[in-house]
Amino acid sequence: MSGRSENLPLMLKPAAKDYLWGGTRLNDDFNLGLEANPLAEAWLCSSHPDGESLIANTDITLSEVLKKNPNFLGTHVTSLAGGEMPVLIKFIDAKKDLSVQVHPDDEYAKKYEGQLGKTEIWYVLDARPGAEIIYGFRRRVTETEVRNAIANGTLDNLLNHVSVHSNDVFFIEAGTVHGIGAGCLIAEIQESSNLTYRLYDYDRADKNGLKRPLHIDKALDVAKLSPSVSPRQPMRVLKYKDGTASELLARCKYFQVERMLLNTEIRRDLATFRTGRNSFHVLLCLNGCGSISWDSHSMNFFKGDCIFVPADGKAIKLHGRAIFLDISC
Repeated sequence: MSGRSENLPLMLKPAAKDYLWGGTRLNDDFNLGLEANPLAEAWLCSSHPDGESLIANTDITLSEVLKKNPNFLGTHVTSLAGGEMPVLIKFIDAKKDLSVQVHPDDEYAKKYEGQLGKTEIWYVLDARPGAEIIYGFRRRVTETEVRNAIANGTLDNLLNHVSVHSNDVFFIEAGTVHGIGAGCLIAEIQESSNLTYRLYDYDRADKNGLKRPLHIDKALDVAKLSPSVSPRQPMRVLKYKDGTASELLARCKYFQVERMLLNTEIRRDLATFRTGRNSFHVLLCLNGCGSISWDSHSMNFFKGDCIFVPADGKAIKLHGRAIFLDISC
């Protein structure tokens, strides 16, 4: 594995995060087998030092493979993150409310933190009745108003709450104050950053009895204080070919996300998947199962599996009945 140079698919093993607001659904629903309780996040495809994915059945990290095989990322990616993996892909189980938070853009993050900022999208896998997200402010606010509201526990009165449902998509641009509400199960695709500024954390204490730190000054440096228009769901059009149907969920300068429906069970031929433009792809199985094959080799995939497909690799064939997210740059 360490000397690998062939552009072949890699099954990944996620890193686990046991943040206090998490639950058990990531193991229950996706059979990830991660040893964390609560299990708040599974970093499915990550080369970030705070939580690196492993190549399945090895102790080799994805970042080690990419350092030895930078061509796996594709030429398009080098301009995004200096040859590093530009995206981080995760599952989130919000049994309880996440903090009210904001992420800086690249310019601020590089200047003050020496790392990337964070723009992200959320794809809602499931949401209990009445589940909500926080998306910006209801009206234009001032820094003084926000500080006073945090101090007296009334920040929620200023925030824009949006109902969520399974299959919804939300684009969270850097600078947008946001929060995931209790009862949401989400797939998140983001820049490869773990930089979060908390505005409010519901006065909670962690497992050691300590309150998690807030970052009010930095948060207000980067937060958009103008009112946020409640996000509308994007127009989605299914395109059919070769045993698959796909629809574009989001596209920005950092990543592209499509939802792919695979059904070759009633076809003689397998669906052929090519990387297209010179970028890696990550196939995240949200439901179903099947197999992926190349040359004389194949491997099975199941709900919850995450597969890294190197750029400019051989065409691979997919067989089965499944729903994927297809992430590329």
